[in-house]
Amino acid sequence: MSSSSKKTKPKSALREWVDSIVFAVVAATLIRWLFFEAFVIPTPSMENSLLVGDYLFVSKMHYGTRTPVTPLQVPLTHQHIWMTRIPSYLDWIQLPQYRLPGFSDVKRGDAVVFNLPVEHPGQVAKYSASLPDLHAHPIDLRVNYIKRCVAIAGDKLEIIDGQVYINDQPQENPPRLENEYFVATTTAVNEEKVFKENGVTEQPRRYVETYNDTIPENDQSGYIIFTTEAIAEKLKSYDFVTSVQQIIAPKGAADYSIYPSSQTGWNKDNYGPVVLPAKGATIPLTPENIRLYGEVIKYYDWNDNVEIVGDSIVTIDGQTVREYTFKQDYYFMMGDNRHNSADSRYWGFVPKDHIVGKAVFVWMSIDPNPTSILHKIRWDRVFRTVK
Repeated sequence: MSSSSKKTKPKSALREWVDSIVFAVVAATLIRWLFFEAFVIPTPSMENSLLVGDYLFVSKMHYGTRTPVTPLQVPLTHQHIWMTRIPSYLDWIQLPQYRLPGFSDVKRGDAVVFNLPVEHPGQVAKYSASLPDLHAHPIDLRVNYIKRCVAIAGDKLEIIDGQVYINDQPQENPPRLENEYFVATTTAVNEEKVFKENGVTEQPRRYVETYNDTIPENDQSGYIIFTTEAIAEKLKSYDFVTSVQQIIAPKGAADYSIYPSSQTGWNKDNYGPVVLPAKGATIPLTPENIRLYGEVIKYYDWNDNVEIVGDSIVTIDGQTVREYTFKQDYYFMMGDNRHNSADSRYWGFVPKDHIVGKAVFVWMSIDPNPTSILHKIRWDRVFRTVK
């Protein structure tokens, strides 16, 4: 009997099970890398557009899939092995990064997932006090953030009294943008009924004594809330609410946690003007430009051996330079919850090589603090597109 006529020995149940697992892991890894990836919203920085507990699909194809920088990694992990603090990767090998062709470039108004730039080894010490659990990682394994792109490379950005201006023109705000408000009341209220049932998802803060100088008539009692303009207007209709006032940091009230920290006079509501770095754009290295762009040149623009002395001298590989040409594009990202978001106002610009993908739609939404088990799933948000 010829060998070709021999019957193939059937696989054991264990072998078939292992083959199935391997195939599933390989397929899921390729899909996750090339096409889309699932993310969950952990913080309220994008409310009321995206809520804590929203599960998203993020398209890698819109801006082009990036090739891996850190290939020695456990499949389907990010920084740690599941449910542990054990690193899921080895940085012994670091590859150059490339980006495959995408459907589009990053546009103003896009909800973008990106790697947090300040997990750069040279930046962690500076920002770890303001950003919890910050650790150094390679570019493709830095923690994922989601924010809205408000300015692209080459744009002149300025924030005036909370309103974003691009190239001196006021920009349309996201439809579900949230601001901070002081709700003055004549008495304590049922927070569950008054606030949560009206769409205020974050826990209000009871205000009795002076909160800060930005609240007019701060001898009143009431609540500090983060909500949309429409909900704020609705709250005015209650007979126990005497006023609802938006909280705005006044112009000139310097906040030294704002980027760049050496820049005086800027705060979260009055910021700039500043021009976003663009690939190929050349700037003179004046003291002001070194303050604004020094971190970009030193940490993110693919330079080696950059030395900045004060705000007047820059050397690259030992050579003093008087002007600089940027090597990639940069973006300015802000959360839709404008007073409760750690974003580009606090840690600077997002380099193009840190862009992961575009948030496309919510496929599941779970309320972390439901009023009852029947309301655990927010059915009205399932399969909602991200706007």
